[in-house]
This record gives sequence, C-alpha cells and structure tokens, in this order.
Amino acid sequence: MKKMLTACLALICYIVSYSQLTIPPYGGNKKAMVGERLGITDVTIHYDRPAVKGREGKIWGDLVHKGFADLGFGTSKAAPWRAGANENTTIEFSTPVSIEGQQLPAGKYGFFIAYEPEECTVIFSKNNNSWGSYYYDPKEDALRVKVKPQPLDKSVEWLTYAFSDETDNGATIALLWEKLKIPFRVETDYINLQLESFRSELRTEKAFNPGWVSYNQAAQFCLQHNVNLEEGLQWAENAISLGFIGQKNFVTLSTKAGYLSKLNREAEAQALMKEALPLGSLQQIHAYARQLLQSKKNKEAFEAFKLNYDKNPNEFTAQVGMARGYAAIGDYKKALAYAQKALPKAPDNGNKTNVERMIKTLQEGKDIN
Repeated sequence: MKKMLTACLALICYIVSYSQLTIPPYGGNKKAMVGERLGITDVTIHYDRPAVKGREGKIWGDLVHKGFADLGFGTSKAAPWRAGANENTTIEFSTPVSIEGQQLPAGKYGFFIAYEPEECTVIFSKNNNSWGSYYYDPKEDALRVKVKPQPLDKSVEWLTYAFSDETDNGATIALLWEKLKIPFRVETDYINLQLESFRSELRTEKAFNPGWVSYNQAAQFCLQHNVNLEEGLQWAENAISLGFIGQKNFVTLSTKAGYLSKLNREAEAQALMKEALPLGSLQQIHAYARQLLQSKKNKEAFEAFKLNYDKNPNEFTAQVGMARGYAAIGDYKKALAYAQKALPKAPDNGNKTNVERMIKTLQEGKDIN
C-alpha cells in the first residue's frame, strides 16, 4: 500500500510538472537556487525545499529513507534520497573541482544523498534531468564521497543549502534540514585556473581595453601570490612596452620594479622607481611611500613623501606625508610643523581626528608611523 501511494504521488508530480500553466511546485515545496564564486569557479545549486511541517523526529531515517531503497516507482530498485523535493537537485561547477579531496570535472550533476546516521554517501550523477531519484542508476555516477552528518542545535524548517568556511579556493557546502547538517568540502585549483584564464583572455579583445591594464592585472596577481614569476615579469614588461598596448606610467613601472625587487635586483628596482615616481599621482605616490614605511625603508619613504610635497605643496595629503616622512627619519619637530600645517585642511572629521592624534603623539616625542 505504501509503495502504491508513493507511486501515485510521483505520478501526480509528473503530471503537474508538465502543466501548461505556471503554478507553485507540488506539495508547497519552495523552488530555490543558491550559488557562490570560489576563486573564478561558479558553483550553482538548484533544488526544491520541503518543510518539516510538524514532523520533527520523523525526517531522518523515516521521510528520508536510510541508504538505498526501492521507492516503488521508476526504474531504480536501490535509490538514494533526492536531496530535496520534486525533480533532481542539481549542482553545477564551471571548472573542475575536488570534493572531499576527490576530483570532479566541470559540469552539471544530479545530486543525491544516501543517508545513514553515522556516515552519508554524497553522490554526483551524470544524469541531471530525471524526476527525483526514481530513475537513479549507479552506472551514471560521476563521483561518490563519504561524509559525516552533524547535529544542529536549532531546527531548520525549510531544507536549505548553504556555503560556509570560504577561502580563495574553496568552501564547505552543507544541506541543513530539521536538526541535521550534511556538509562536504569543495576546493578549486584557484591559482592555476586563474593563470590559465589570464593566458586565454590576454589573447582576446580584453587585451586591448586598455591593454596595459589587463597585462598589469595579470602581472600583479603573480607578484602578490609569488607564483609564475617568469611569465608574470613578461606580462609586466608587456604592460610597459608591448606595441599598441603598453604604456609607461607609475602603475606599470612600479609593478615591474616589484618583480625586480623580488628577484633580488634591488638596484634596478630602485632606478625604475625613480623613473616612476614623477609620473605618479598625489595618491599613488603617497600610497607607495606608506608601503616603504611598512617595509622599514624610512629614507626612501621620506624621499617619496618629499617629492610628492614638492609637486603638491598645498595639498593636505602631501603635508601629512611630510609629517610621516620627517617622523620616519626621527625629526619630530619638523614632523609636528607639517602636521599642524595640515590640520586646517583636513577634508572631514575622520582625517581631522587622525591629524590631531598625530600632533599629540609628536608633542610627546613619539613616532606616528
């Protein structure tokens, strides 16, 4: 009788799904979509959300059957749970990923769970367009992984998929329903995927709009992540000098200087920065000088702040820079004079408060950097 009822309900679902009219999903289940970008990998889940509806204590192991079962309908005689309601729950990855350390190609997959209280089997099927799990075929599995279900302190009424513990290259995806959570970890090869994307896109129209920006962006990525330095240096050089694309400016020259410094070619890096600094804007030079302070290169920082002031003597930022520059080389008296000069020009209360704090610190004979 129970199998017959299940089959009848499935048939009703099938008929409703092919209705000509737009209506809510059968049984009041909500249709939902959730996704995130992990690095440059898009992950998208489509699912229908059943509610607990007063069935506390009767979801796991009852409504959601254990393991693989004959549902009394369709072709499968050993079906997992459909991990949602109505049609297939699907999960799509725009690039290859690893699930719990196991590789899975890019693609759209039917998503199933074989529930057990101690250990669940999470299944990614190449068949993503069947109704529920009534037609599940293990021969179509792309991947199976084992995961541990976890209890929840508070009940989740509507079945939910959520992303957590995000990093540059991964996240934990979890199904949450009633008082149970079934998580699995997704990781991407972010660095190599990003490099492959750069190599591809720098052969398209994106390399011309304007090209120096694109090449510099790729070069900066490698520099910041300390990867692919040889090719990254070539991208930095292209940003400066590649025909019809390259441009010699503060940004491109300072990027190449960063590579030279990382490659222990410090004299060349400093010479290039001397060429770059006169091309920089007020804010670019100030930011560069602050970076030098963070690197404990106080003399070089003072020289950059001084150049900025000589170009922009009446600007608040340049005057504050001189206060920092003189403080960096230990001349607190001159630093105080520039801070006091800058105070009336503070553009907002936040900057005013910051300069007032600098003045007080300098009056106490302390460094402000």
